[in-house]
Amino acid sequence: MTAAVWVSGAAGASAFMGRMQGLAVVVFPFLLMGFALAMERVQNSLDRLSVGRSQVEEFLETADDTDVENLAKDGLPSALDELRTRRQAS
Repeated sequence: MTAAVWVSGAAGASAFMGRMQGLAVVVFPFLLMGFALAMERVQNSLDRLSVGRSQVEEFLETADDTDVENLAKDGLPSALDELRTRRQAS
């Protein structure tokens, strides 16, 4: 009698695992797509913040002490913006 209980328990566990695998097959693609879309948003925001080689060269050629302080304090994109703003004003 214990063997019969064990066999029915094993069959129940096997059915449960089959349902869980089916659920994973259905849910995983949606989770993967959501992750890919989230990473695309992160990449787009990083691309907007990135600075090209020509911009770095331009900054290094024309920077003075104030620009270097801004670079250390705020980062290159902000320092470039301020440098360009001062250039346009003068």
